[in-house]
Amino acid sequence: MDKNAKPGTGGNLYIPFEKRTGESSVVYFTRDLSPEGLVKIYDRVSKGLTGKIGVKLHTGEAEGPNIIPRPWVKELFKERLNGSNIIETNTYYEGSRYTTEAHRETLKINGWDFCPVDIMDEDGVAELPVPGGKWFDKMHVGKNLLNYDSLLALTHFKGHTMGGFGGTNKNLGIGCADGRIGKAEIHTYPGSDDMWSISEEEFMERMTESTKATISHFAGHVSFINVMRNMSVSCDCEGCDAEPVVTPDVGILASFDICALDNACIDVIYNLPNGGGKAMIERVETRHGLRQLSYMKEMGMGNDLYTIVDIDNDDNLITAAELTKDIDPDWIPDSYNTFPGRNNLAHMKKR
Repeated sequence: MDKNAKPGTGGNLYIPFEKRTGESSVVYFTRDLSPEGLVKIYDRVSKGLTGKIGVKLHTGEAEGPNIIPRPWVKELFKERLNGSNIIETNTYYEGSRYTTEAHRETLKINGWDFCPVDIMDEDGVAELPVPGGKWFDKMHVGKNLLNYDSLLALTHFKGHTMGGFGGTNKNLGIGCADGRIGKAEIHTYPGSDDMWSISEEEFMERMTESTKATISHFAGHVSFINVMRNMSVSCDCEGCDAEPVVTPDVGILASFDICALDNACIDVIYNLPNGGGKAMIERVETRHGLRQLSYMKEMGMGNDLYTIVDIDNDDNLITAAELTKDIDPDWIPDSYNTFPGRNNLAHMKKR
């Protein structure tokens, strides 16, 4: 930890793919937004997931309309993850997941009752080192995280009020930090009356250092999947108050490289035709959320260059622009929208 640490800059400035340098990683892609599509792409990144596997999801506030459909995850557990647990932590803010008791009721409401759910900070915290951190030497995580041999980050990619976007970095950085100590270390200056006093580049860097603690712990036994569906500019922590979805659905992306995966998803948003990514881009840039990506690279967490493998079409290699070129800019809800929230399904055509 550097007592004179200062945040970096440029979190509001998008760096196009062709202006990046360095090594390249592989990102897998399917347009198949279904239980079968999730199983299919999981198989591409399942190597190394051995022993007791924890599946880190954002399970959402009560009746959250945009979380990953429970039937998809249930099928994945049935087909590939039998004996695994969903893993979560309690929230820092007072909501329907603030206490373990309330959290368990919310899990039932949202349909996460088909397998064990381990609320990792139920019994306290553990400390993980942060290799190369400037804000932290160690991060406080839910104690039970250390009970797992492997980690699958199964992330609903969407916007975020403070982070600009919530990809795998946010799912792990905030989602594995315990609800009282770790999350406070990321969000709040000591002694501040404002629990959200840390923002923009410094917040992105603290969150990223928390993520590095977790993925370093599971090195060689961690994989990442981002589901680009129901992408409100709001996080799933806003539940039914999330802003209506206007960004079109894309598909599912996965990788062994967290930096490459979140970069690819952001590139997809910037390449959506006919203004389809406008709302998300505005949310990301105004919160300086792109600092998540540049800091992951600086922290040695992966590459910002990648090759996209289209697993729907004989593993052809495609670019983000090619991936998005035929996507309609209008979002159309699917049959899995069981909690409509502010997405007024009565006025939308279901596909």
